[in-house]
Amino acid sequence: MKKLKNQTLANDEDSSLSKEELFARREEITTFYKENIPHLEVQAEYEVLLATIEKSRAERLQAQIYMAQAYASQKEDGQVPVDSEEARAFKEAMENAASQID
Repeated sequence: MKKLKNQTLANDEDSSLSKEELFARREEITTFYKENIPHLEVQAEYEVLLATIEKSRAERLQAQIYMAQAYASQKEDGQVPVDSEEARAFKEAMENAASQID
């Protein structure tokens, strides 16, 4: 309700302004937006970079989960001994990946 009242007051003020004052106000608003465009472009680039990083992290985590599930199913089937070279290499790779995430 208060917001609507403020909008109504702003509209009343605009209607009481002369054409010159309205033109000056529009120019002021346009200048404000144009001055802020470079800052917003930098912020947009920053947000895109953050999204790219998060996507890469999610994909890496998904791949690690897939590999862990594949290894676990092989282990359950008795295909890979727990103390094998392959098992040790997998465990080391998982630990390295986990330390990179932190």
